[in-house]
Amino acid sequence: MRILIIDDEDDIREATQICLEVTGDWEVLTASSGREGLAKAAAEQPDAILLDVMMPDMDGLATLEKLQASPATNRIPVILLTAKAQPAEQRRFSQLDVAAVILKPYDPFTLSDQVIDALKTG
Repeated sequence: MRILIIDDEDDIREATQICLEVTGDWEVLTASSGREGLAKAAAEQPDAILLDVMMPDMDGLATLEKLQASPATNRIPVILLTAKAQPAEQRRFSQLDVAAVILKPYDPFTLSDQVIDALKTG
């Protein structure tokens, strides 16, 4: 399975990529911004997208909106990665049409399983 990671932080993006490749046998694509992520999602058609919520310029929620508005990408399941764990934010995320929300910091050894579970139920 192919997954696209959209995260502006190089170290998080690289660590997440390694985790998924090693523990889940994923083919991992990466993007360092919402704009790059939109282009890669449309061109590469990954099986899922891991999307960071907090990014400069176009944040994760704006990127999600554009992914869902485009016929080229609106069927790709999106999993949000966020450090925002406040109840109000959690309620807001639960109202979005996403496969799951995974809180940072996440356990790198269970991330692949979390993604697979989200895609099965999402």
